[in-house]
Amino acid sequence: MAENAPPRWDRRMQQRLSRGEAAALGEMYDRFAALVHSQANRMLDDEDAADAVTREVFGYVWENPDMYDPKQGSMRAWLAFLTHRESVRRLRGEAADGEDPDDPDALDERVRRATAAARADYIVASMPAPLRAALELAYVQRRDYRQTAADLGVTADEARRRLRLGLQLLSTARTRPVDGAPPPGYGRTL
Repeated sequence: MAENAPPRWDRRMQQRLSRGEAAALGEMYDRFAALVHSQANRMLDDEDAADAVTREVFGYVWENPDMYDPKQGSMRAWLAFLTHRESVRRLRGEAADGEDPDDPDALDERVRRATAAARADYIVASMPAPLRAALELAYVQRRDYRQTAADLGVTADEARRRLRLGLQLLSTARTRPVDGAPPPGYGRTL
């Protein structure tokens, strides 16, 4: 199997959706709805809007299963891209409906902040568990690197290494382009 080939589950899911298997959509929803909803909620800061984006994304997937190309990346990355695109569309729609339409820079900044926050969530959710655990201990539970090392059962040097790698991954959240940019691992704009 090629190094960049998507998992078999992704390829099979795309095939099942293309055949119109409703059970496939349910399975996909069970697996990814929390990801889609949390990304949309993080970007929009509105639970009802996040619910609507979740419905829109899975509706789009059901109506357009052939738009997913397994050669371009994982199903998860595609859904994250669709969520990002729909959330940005909603943010821009809010601005057009009266949220200070004379200040496009404010809207662009809001989209940038929301995108960076959603990207950070995605990075944390997809990083290896040892890095995520170290960051949680250090930054959520306010432990220093020695306490983090003790809690994880690793050396102080290993705790510092995990924290440094985790922070390096998080630092990339603000360096992604905004408009129509797919998440990492998804190399095309739909």
